Amino acid sequence: MATAKKTKRKEKKSVYEGNVYIQATFNNTIVTITDLKGNALSWASSGMLGFRGAKKSTPFAAQTVAETAVDKAKLYGLREVHVFVKGPGVGRESAVRAMGNKGLKVRSIDDITPIPHNGCRPRKTRSM
Repeated sequence: MATAKKTKRKEKKSVYEGNVYIQATFNNTIVTITDLKGNALSWASSGMLGFRGAKKSTPFAAQTVAETAVDKAKLYGLREVHVFVKGPGVGRESAVRAMGNKGLKVRSIDDITPIPHNGCRPRKTRSM
């Protein structure tokens, strides 16, 4: 006599507002979309989408990455986002612009690029 197992169906999370973290380096662009607590909803990178070599760091690749991440996050009901941009890459503006084109309302844009406050001690001078 086998007993029937009851499985609980996991509820789909519904998120109205979230954060978008764009990491734009010279070699790659990574977009992560989270809820306000920091739990990741979706992410995408230019390498993941098939861009290789120098094409990974282009504005077009960053736009495509942002659109892919937004499409995945919209399944959770995401409507409004706060954008945090980090890094010196060329895909910064195009990724933010792609968010608006996909129908997300961008509430704020913050630059969180780390800036050294005088940094490390320099090497001693070379003597002849």
